[in-house]
Amino acid sequence: MGGHILGEREKALEDAFFARHNQALVQKLRDEDQAKTRRAAIAAASGITDEALLDKLAEMKIGPEMLAAIAYVPLVLIAWADGSLDAREREAVLAGAKEGGLDEHPEARGLLDAWLAAPPPPSLLVAWRGYVQAIAATMSVTERDSLRREILGRARRVAEATGGFLGLGGKVSAAEEAVLANLDTAFVGAA
Repeated sequence: MGGHILGEREKALEDAFFARHNQALVQKLRDEDQAKTRRAAIAAASGITDEALLDKLAEMKIGPEMLAAIAYVPLVLIAWADGSLDAREREAVLAGAKEGGLDEHPEARGLLDAWLAAPPPPSLLVAWRGYVQAIAATMSVTERDSLRREILGRARRVAEATGGFLGLGGKVSAAEEAVLANLDTAFVGAA
């Protein structure tokens, strides 16, 4: 009889051990699935293709809407650099945003439309810089440089698409260069 009770307890202990082990494995699979889903959403919202950077942003639990704001604020600031927004600048911003997957996120599109309707307040740049510095400070140099290239590259394309002064020569205006330099320092300051 003692062997029977011992056998039952051994079985119960074994079941409890494997149940806990299985729960841990199931949770790990769920976490991995959530990370993949978050990573895919970030890629769709931002247009970022760098796998390591996507992993880092997913690990930081930055949502696609927040990343959309991080990615599109520079486009808006470039477009408004000279104090006004013309049709070409608007088209360039929307093209850059579409390239980044904005069509997938109606909330982010609404935010972008509001920024295109009226000049953004100076506080938008201040908030953007602070947030970028905070997240960039947690990244490796490689990850930070990749994020910098993605964001500033798209902003520069908007500046070049608008053609600088009166659309002549495809040059970036002095006001746009100043905004680009200001945006860039957010990444440098995080180093």
